[in-house]
Amino acid sequence: MKSLPLRLFCIATLYLLALLPVRAEKQSISREQAEALVSGLKFKQGEITLHDGLATLRVPEGFRFLNGPDAQTVLVKLWGNPPHSDDPLGMLMPDRVSPLDRDSWAVVLTYEPDGYVSDKDAEKIDYTELLSQMRKGVASANEERQKAGYEPVHLIGWAKAPRYDNQTHKLYWAKELKFGSQLENTLNYDIRMLGRGGVLVLSGVAGMSQLKEIEQATPEILKAIDFNTGHRYADFNPKSDKMAEYGLAALVAGTATAAAVKLGFFKALWVAIIAAKKFIVIGVVAIAASIRKLFKRKQTPA
Repeated sequence: MKSLPLRLFCIATLYLLALLPVRAEKQSISREQAEALVSGLKFKQGEITLHDGLATLRVPEGFRFLNGPDAQTVLVKLWGNPPHSDDPLGMLMPDRVSPLDRDSWAVVLTYEPDGYVSDKDAEKIDYTELLSQMRKGVASANEERQKAGYEPVHLIGWAKAPRYDNQTHKLYWAKELKFGSQLENTLNYDIRMLGRGGVLVLSGVAGMSQLKEIEQATPEILKAIDFNTGHRYADFNPKSDKMAEYGLAALVAGTATAAAVKLGFFKALWVAIIAAKKFIVIGVVAIAASIRKLFKRKQTPA
């Protein structure tokens, strides 16, 4: 991995800035309205084609799938996120719960067409050192968060240490965070699937108490989705295809969107704060992009 200290410094800086607050819009919706929205959702099972043939999802047993617009309905109208222009690719949910249930959780699917992400640094990443730098960045941002009226956030550690499968080119990890005085710590569970032209992003929306359940489901989820022929990692053509401006370390540190660390420079940041259970997802976006993908989990009022 080239210039590790410089990259780690940039990552820590990204975290410091990323934790500046984004104020979510409050939703006012009755239980009857919420139940009517749920009844209109079109849950699917079986084989799903994603993003005009980019990838195929075979919905695992025990799960059901919502397409982009329906996933947007859950995220915005039921869970209280600000509306945004880009729908996710979709959402996987356990079929035993309703989106209105307190113990509901989901895996939100998005795609970042940033180019081919090299995995040459996979064996060289020191995740212990990376975690240390990430903690410092998170802690440094808390003063600004509190000035703005937000609770401090502390990165406790890896709930599941990063693991990269160099055969399937899939990377997954989980972080545990302490959000203010909340009794239950937060869970940020992430899966990244590398493709020819970008990264499939699977973001778990859940609480720490559901870590075991998500861990048990992860192998099936990993097997259930893959890029189609022509879009796979092995299909990369170095002569014509775009290279991403970041590597695996930056994916773990927080680059889940359009731009990333390159030569010590960085672009604008976004942060998603999920209320009620207080999940937090951190990433990077291009300067011109609007803030998006705010996955805030919010219980619908009875």
